[in-house]
Order: sequence, then structure tokens, then C-alpha cells
Amino acid sequence: MQQTYQYGWIIPFIPLLVPILIGVGLLLFPTATKNFRRMWSFQSVLLLSIVMIFSINLSIQQINSNSIYQYVWSWIITNDFSLEFGYLIDPLTSIMSILITTVGIMVLIYSDNYMAHDQAYLRFFAYMSFFSTSMLGLVTSSNLIQIYIFWELVGMCSYLLIGFWFTRPLAANACQKAFVTNRVGDFGLLLGILGFYWITGSFEFRDLFEIFNNLIYNNQVNFFFVTLCAVLLFSGAIAKSAQFPLHVWLPDAMEGPTPISALIHAATMVAAGIFLVGRLLPLFIVIPYIMNFISLIAIITVLLGATLALAQKDIKRGLAYSTMSQLGYMMLALGMGSYRSALFHLITHAYSKALLFLGSGSLIHSMERIVGYSPSKSQNMALMGGLKKHVPITKNAFLLGTLSLCGIPPLSCFWSKDQILNYSWLYSTIFAIIAWATAGLTAFYMFRIYLLTFEGHLNVHFQSYSGKQKIPFYSISVWGKGASKRINKNLRLLPINNNESSSFCLKKTYPIDDNIRNLKRPFITIAHFENKKLDSYPYESDNTILFPLLVLGLFTLFVGAIGISLNQEGMDLDILSKWLSPSINPFHPKSNNLMESYEFLKDAIFSVSIAYLGIFIASFFYKSPYSSLLNFDLINSFVKRGPKRIVWEKLINAMYNWSYNRAYIDSFYKISLTRAIRGLAELTHFFDRRVIDGITNAVGLISFFVGEAIKYVGGGRISSYLFFYLSYISIFLLVSFIF
Repeated sequence: MQQTYQYGWIIPFIPLLVPILIGVGLLLFPTATKNFRRMWSFQSVLLLSIVMIFSINLSIQQINSNSIYQYVWSWIITNDFSLEFGYLIDPLTSIMSILITTVGIMVLIYSDNYMAHDQAYLRFFAYMSFFSTSMLGLVTSSNLIQIYIFWELVGMCSYLLIGFWFTRPLAANACQKAFVTNRVGDFGLLLGILGFYWITGSFEFRDLFEIFNNLIYNNQVNFFFVTLCAVLLFSGAIAKSAQFPLHVWLPDAMEGPTPISALIHAATMVAAGIFLVGRLLPLFIVIPYIMNFISLIAIITVLLGATLALAQKDIKRGLAYSTMSQLGYMMLALGMGSYRSALFHLITHAYSKALLFLGSGSLIHSMERIVGYSPSKSQNMALMGGLKKHVPITKNAFLLGTLSLCGIPPLSCFWSKDQILNYSWLYSTIFAIIAWATAGLTAFYMFRIYLLTFEGHLNVHFQSYSGKQKIPFYSISVWGKGASKRINKNLRLLPINNNESSSFCLKKTYPIDDNIRNLKRPFITIAHFENKKLDSYPYESDNTILFPLLVLGLFTLFVGAIGISLNQEGMDLDILSKWLSPSINPFHPKSNNLMESYEFLKDAIFSVSIAYLGIFIASFFYKSPYSSLLNFDLINSFVKRGPKRIVWEKLINAMYNWSYNRAYIDSFYKISLTRAIRGLAELTHFFDRRVIDGITNAVGLISFFVGEAIKYVGGGRISSYLFFYLSYISIFLLVSFIF
């Protein structure tokens, strides 16, 4: 067994071979490397599969032996300072390694087809493999300095992949926004690391926890300074895991390719903040007030993410806000001290959300083939609908992920979210009410996404909640339910796009052939600037895109079984607690307690009822043939005109504007930070040019004029000397006489 652990250091470096070989190939054999570019996807999958097998083997050994293994090498040793590098293999490491590799393999297989048309195919796989190396290095790190190094490498990969299509202004701005926002949290993380080193004199986790606990026990630390350092450490997790108020970068990160959104911004990198807090929980749990602070930030994030997802029209941004809310649940569990529940939800959410993102990518891939559909339109749920008959596998996979995230049994997220909700009652009644209400909101907005995408109707109306106008709007173009009865030959498509006004949209018409619905395959193909095919009819994606959906669907169905904590007739079904037992006992021994079946059923009935209520309300608004797409005409019809109707409409308008405008947080940052910093920069620039440079330039000009004047004094003429001499004497006598 120990021989296997001794080779744990190779886990991060195996995927690194791909970017190295791609770089060498492009340098020495550029033509052959580009011609055989599909070979690199196979190598990426193969190497990451080796890491997955190795990680699973280590996990099995840990389950059997309940052991933790650490190996370090000395790097810098002096009388006052020492720094070591190494790797740590414990349950948290093995869980994260399996999660990164399994989701990563599915995303790489998916990307082989999804990115096949892209000219930067090789660059994409080089970035992806380097990200896998950075993330695996992060989770196997044995000290805070090593974590910080890989933390920054993960952030760099995120920056490169968000801005992968850097020629698009939106993608370029999004990667810059992500970079700047994460720098705020990362700077705080660095200060926190240095602060705790100043307190304890060590970066190693084991020494750090032991020394710090002794200092706390003996009351030998300044609690204000310790709390400040803990908050700074937590700020790194706030930024990386998109917690309030540093969450603003995550929705814009959806400008990157969809496989990136699935792997980095849903399943792995955004979980790095959860990993960091979980790793440092023995440190945080003994510091007064810091656990309450973590819980407060988490519950705000839970509610904010859910409310901001309610009115999004971009399918990926809706899923991004969903990710933000679910990460808040995980952070809330850590703030409550429920280490096991947080990691359990991390596992189940990763597979379910990766399934949803890859499903949305399959849908976008199909929509981009439609005549007249630009990339921005292909992600707009308002232009989808009625697709369930044309993309059935994608539809079923997306529905499976949606039901799991809603908390419907027996899918995976039901088991993990239900445990967090139950723990919230023991922690705080107010937090519990918010968490349970957000569970209903989650069911509502997730089924809203599903219904608008796959179950849309024609002849619905889009209400602009600014209250200015109401325009006719079709939720789908030509293939929806009932379209053959109500559609004209010239169908008006009204894209809901920030760059297109309603009057401009009304002028757009698309001719439709009467026989189009009788065709099983597209009959029109035209060339696209990216060498893709544009069709007049959506159809299912290729097998290499569908295969990862099927595998992740199986994970979504069955992975929840590892964390079922039931005690029935003396049988211990809690596999996850056995797996985590070496690292769970020091700071939360109650996590091993099993729940009786009747208690579980009592709590589950309540949570499932809330989820079904959210699903029912979403169906009421978005599936009923009498309801509208985004306005609430069906409810308005029950409210008579008068003061109550005005108050109702103002309330709905306020809710919609709050959600669609991202709670005005981006606008607040733009005014208070961006414009203020720009104004300060302009003031500094003015001071530099007019004052600093002005003084320097003035000295030069004065020297020039003085030199010009003096050269006439020394001309060699006696008459000139006498004239200046008498002038000086006269001025001196005049001044002396006056004063």
C-alpha cells in the first residue's frame, strides 16, 4: 500500500504531458501536428484516465485503512525560515481527484466534437490539460504556499479559457472581469497566509493546526488579528467560488466555450473555494465569529443566486446563477460545521450541473445550425421551445439534471441538499427559512429553463417590465408545438437581444416552407464563416456529444447512494462517512451520526413538497397555453383593475428588474469602483502632466531664457559692460532709497 502512496506525486504531472507535447510538436513539426490534431484529444483522455484509475485506487485503500499519507521535500532551509514542498493524500484529496478526473474525461470527450470546427482546437486541449494539472496540484498540496501557487495557476487557466475566443469583445471583457475580481480575493488570501505564518511560524497544515490550537487554548493570540487573518483567507474562497460580493465574474464567464463552463465554472474550479474552506476548517472552527461570518455570506449567496436566475434569458447565465446558489449551500454547510454534508453536495452537484451545462451545449450546438441564428441567439431561451421531439436524448438528460437539482428523489442532489436543509434548522431558524424557500425557488427557475427550452408555445407575448410597451413574441421559430396551425409563411422572429431594439426586430421576417415539418432531416445547408453547416431544422447532436451526457446521467442517478445516511435494522449505509472518517472526526464528530428512517422520511416529505410546489408554479406560468412567456397575464386577469392591480404590476416589475439587472450590483460597482478609479487615474494623469512635468519643463524653459539673456552680457564689448553695470547700480540705489 505504501508503495502506491509513494507515487502520488505524479498525479498532477501526468496531464501536463499534453501541453508540453503539443508545444514541442508545433515548434518542430507544425504541419503534422495540425493535420493530426484529433490525436491530441485521445491522448488527453488517456492520460486523465490514468490519473482517474490511480485516484480510485488510492481512495479504495483509504476506505479500507482510514489512513492519511503525506510526503514532503525540503526546498529552503535557513536558521529562521524553512519551506517544504510535497503532497498530501487524504479523503478530501481523493474525493476531489476523482471528481476532477471523471468530469474532466467526459468534458474532453465532449469537446472533441464540440470544438472540432474551431481553428484553435490544439490550443483548447493544451489549456484544458494544463488546467487539469493545476487543479490536481491544488488538491494534493501539503501546505498553504503550495496551494497559493496552484491557486494562481488555476485562475490563469480560467482567464485563458474564458477569453478563448478573445476576438469577441464580450469574451475579452469577461476574462478581464474574472481576472480583476479574482485578484481582489487572491490578494486577501496571500495576506491571510502571511498573517497565519507570522502567528504560527509554519505553512504546513498539520503543524499549523496544532500550533494554532495550542495558542488559542492558552489564550496567547490577539483574537482581532486572528479573525482578520481568517477573513482574508476566506476572501480567496469568496472570489473563487463566486460568493457575494465577489460573484459578479461568474455569469460573464459563460462567454467561454460551453465545455469550459461545465468543467471549470460548474464542477471543479469554482469548487476550489469549498475545498479551501474544507481544508482549513480545523483552523476556522476555533476562531470566534468566523464560522458565523462564513454562514452569513453563504446564505446571502444562496438567496441572491436564486433570485437572479429567475428572469435570465441566456440559458448558460441562468445555469451560472444556479451554480452560484448551490455553491452557497455548500459554503453554508461548512459554516454550520457540517463538513460531510458540504462535500456530499459538492459531489452530487458537480455531476448534475456538468450534465446540465453539457446538455445546454448540445442544445446550443444544434441551434447554431439554424438559418439566421447567431451565437447570441442560439443561447437565448426566448428563441427556443418545442425542441423535445427533435433532441430527445438531450431533452431527457437535461430533464434528469433539472430534477436532480430541484431535489426530487431518488436523484443525487436530493440526498445531499436535504441533509444541508435539515442541519440549517439546528443552526438558525432564519437561515433555515431562507434555505428552504430558496429550494422552492431553485425548482421554479430550473423548470422555467426546461419548459422555455423544450416545451415552448407560439403566440405568446413578451412583456417588457419597464412598463413601456408590450409586443407580440414567439418563443420558438418554426418547430414548436402547434406551430403548423398558427404559423404564417413569413414568421416574425423577435430576438430578445440587448443589441437589437423591438422596432428593428419587427422588420425581420424569415420565409418558411410548408413542408418543413414533414422532413426528418434538414434540407438546406449553407456555408458559415467557421466552416459549420447551417440548417433550417434542429436535430440531435453527434454520438461523441451524447455519450458524456449518458454517463453523467448515470452518475446523477446513482452517485447519491454513497452519502445516504440511514440506519435500518442495524445496517450502516453511510459509505461517505466511512470514507471521510480520518478527516471528519477532529472537528465534527456528530457528522457520523446516522438518521433513523422515519426522521428522514418526515424531513424528506417537506423538502420534496417545496420542490414540487416550485415545479407546479413554473408549469403554471410557462406551460399553460393561456399563460405568457415572461409576463404574468394569467394572474393579472384575476386581479381587477384598480389600486390592487397597480400595486401588483409594480411588484412584478420590481422583481423582474431586480433579477434581470443582476440586483444592480454590477451597476453599483461600475459607478462606485470603475468610474471612481477611472476618475482618480485621470486626476493623477493630469497632475503628472501639468504639475510634475510642468515643473520640469518650466525649469528647462527658465534655463533657456536665462542662457539667452546672459549670452548678450558676455559679448566682449566695453560699452555693453558699462551699460549693464550702470543699470545694476541704478536699480540697487533706487531700491535702497525706497526701502
